[in-house]
Amino acid sequence: MPPLTDRTWLWLAAACYLAGAALGAFSLLRGRRGSTAAIYLVLAAGYAFQTFGLYLRGVAVHGCPLGNKFELVQFTVWSAASLYLVVGPAFRLSLLGFGTALLAAVLGLAALLIPEWDAARRTHLFGGNPWIEFHAALALFSYGVFGLFALVSALYLVRHHGLKNKRVGGAFALLPSIRDLDVIGLRLLAAGVALLALSLGVGSVWWIREPASVNLFKLLATVGVFLAYALALALRLNGRLVGRRQALAGSGLFLGALLSLTPVNSSRHPAAPVTAPAQEAPAR
Repeated sequence: MPPLTDRTWLWLAAACYLAGAALGAFSLLRGRRGSTAAIYLVLAAGYAFQTFGLYLRGVAVHGCPLGNKFELVQFTVWSAASLYLVVGPAFRLSLLGFGTALLAAVLGLAALLIPEWDAARRTHLFGGNPWIEFHAALALFSYGVFGLFALVSALYLVRHHGLKNKRVGGAFALLPSIRDLDVIGLRLLAAGVALLALSLGVGSVWWIREPASVNLFKLLATVGVFLAYALALALRLNGRLVGRRQALAGSGLFLGALLSLTPVNSSRHPAAPVTAPAQEAPAR
């Protein structure tokens, strides 16, 4: 039996994420609070499969797998799942696990089902520079944090709609309080901004030394995402972006962050396909 490829492991991960989303949806349809432990275990299994798949991809491309849109989306999903598995249980939100599974399933399956996103892979993308590789990985991890912020924002909007229309039964009864969602959203927003700021700081150290290596298009896209989220955080701390406005901003900004992956990826050098190592001719 031939060994499983990286994409096979990523398909297994997507299947687990989809199963976690199905568990959460089934609980909502029954009007009951889902089992946080069950969803957590399914997410953990998907995370393990995805981690191994990305590891195999990293070995193949000789670096952190961030060389095309497929890898960028998969790494963003992996980042969101990582954060939820570490801090999710502390929030005690079963619906956050459901939302994380749904987000991971949708983005993971989209990446796997669109061949153009993985048409070619880039090898040695960062030229052996660990600082640039760390900068890129940290930036994508912040996108994962912003993904969880978008999920909490969506839950806030649903909760707000229920309270406004005096609907407190069924699925609305399973939602956390509006205040808890607001506090969690603020913490995630602050964490994402801090991580992206650190990423840009690490990258700037190299960019100052090697200005010719900076791609202006990619830099503008990344800095634009950072400024948008930083502005949202500043307005929130000043009391100008609170409640429903913050939730709307959280949902809209993440859509913009995902769209920014296209110019970030297209701004790079042309992709080089991964080739199998040459085999030695048999001895005669």
